[in-house]
Amino acid sequence: MLYVIEAIIIIVVCALVSFIAFSNYKKNVETTIGNAQDKAREIIDEALKTAETKKREGLLEVKEESIRTKNELDKEIKERRAEVQRFERRVQQKEESIDKKAESMEKKEASLNAREEELAKQKEAVARLNEERVQELERISGLTSEQAKEHLLKIVEDEVKHETAVMIKELETRAKEEADKKAKEYVVTAIQKCAADHVSETTISVVQLPNDEMKGRIIGREGRNIRTLETLTGVELIIDDTPEAVILSGFDPIRREVARIALEKLIVDGRIHPARIEEMVEKAQREVEVMIKEEGESATLEVGVHGIHPELIKLLGKMKFRTSYGQNALKHSIEVAQLSGLLAAEMGLDVRMAKRAGLLHDIGKAVDHEMEGSHIQLGSDLCRKYKESAIVINAVESHHGDVEAQSLIACLVQAADTISAARPGARRETLETYTTRLKQLEDITNNFKGVDKSFAIQAGREIRVMVVPEQISDSDMVLLARDISKQIEAELEYPGQIKVNVIRESRVVDYAK
Repeated sequence: MLYVIEAIIIIVVCALVSFIAFSNYKKNVETTIGNAQDKAREIIDEALKTAETKKREGLLEVKEESIRTKNELDKEIKERRAEVQRFERRVQQKEESIDKKAESMEKKEASLNAREEELAKQKEAVARLNEERVQELERISGLTSEQAKEHLLKIVEDEVKHETAVMIKELETRAKEEADKKAKEYVVTAIQKCAADHVSETTISVVQLPNDEMKGRIIGREGRNIRTLETLTGVELIIDDTPEAVILSGFDPIRREVARIALEKLIVDGRIHPARIEEMVEKAQREVEVMIKEEGESATLEVGVHGIHPELIKLLGKMKFRTSYGQNALKHSIEVAQLSGLLAAEMGLDVRMAKRAGLLHDIGKAVDHEMEGSHIQLGSDLCRKYKESAIVINAVESHHGDVEAQSLIACLVQAADTISAARPGARRETLETYTTRLKQLEDITNNFKGVDKSFAIQAGREIRVMVVPEQISDSDMVLLARDISKQIEAELEYPGQIKVNVIRESRVVDYAK
């Protein structure tokens, strides 16, 4: 029982404690909720206040922006309005100025009209007075105005014609005298300044020998060495009683030069036989080609002309071995170039162009023995081919008067060519005639079919013809020699007789391996 009472008391006490604790907890919860609601109301109130504040600030900013924009627009409107007013004032001022000018023009026009009317009246009065004067003059002179005019004009015309004729005659006489005087001065000055050699071209060259025993080696066994050298070069070797010397005879200076160089090389080398002779002749030909180029370049440097095409320079060098009536063609061209330059300097013309035209005026002579046509036509064709100027081409064409000269430089080249050819000792007719005959002799034989090359030797008394063995047989050689003889008899005039020597040679070469 006691235990039950204790249990009941404990239960009651626990219930009281639990009730008190629950009451306290409920009170605390309600208090917390109340505090939270108060806090929430405070936050909401604060947020409303902040929102209201932001709203007011935004409205203020919008209002300020609108006010600022309005002010700017008002300012721009004022400026535009002021500008429009200024423009209107300027327009108004211009209109006033135009009105004033128009008014002034009207006044001037009225004044001009008045003056024109006055001048018209004065002209009418003058015309009447002039008509009266003419009538009075016609009455006094007994001639009409047209008759008097014709008579006066005829008198004046006759006087003018007479005076003009006298003046023209005096001027022509004075100009001719002055031109002759100046021309003589220019030519004399040019001739005095030009120092030219008096050259006499020959048809022989002399090669000195170290001793007379060398003559036998040059001739070779049964004459094979000398025969090979003559065959390869087309030059005749004359080995006579002249001590320690061999004479090379031939009308072509290039062939003589090749033979001379080849023979000198053979003498220095000492090995003289047909194979060595062929080798030395080939080397000599190459040396002569180099010499031709160097001579052309030396001529251009001597004259002072630059920019000439390399092929024309080679042709200039080739002219060193050409002659015209015994005068060396290259020296003649250099002389003409110098004279042309001196004359051009005296007359105030282009000196370099004059020298260029003078140097190239006979360029056709370098190929006239190889091609058909005169040296004038060949020279002009070469100058056109290698892009020379029209002045140079005309100078080449007109230096012998075949074509009309179109420039003063062409006239100067023509005069310089005459001076160079006419000076004492410059030319010799006999040599030119002789070389021309030899050249014609070779040309006749070269035109026959099967002929490889031909050489005129023995001063034109013998023609040596080399034939192609594949085209000409031994029996054909007899007929060919006869045909060549008949052709020479028909076309050439010569003293004595000409020996036609036809040579056919066959070679077989093989190599031991």
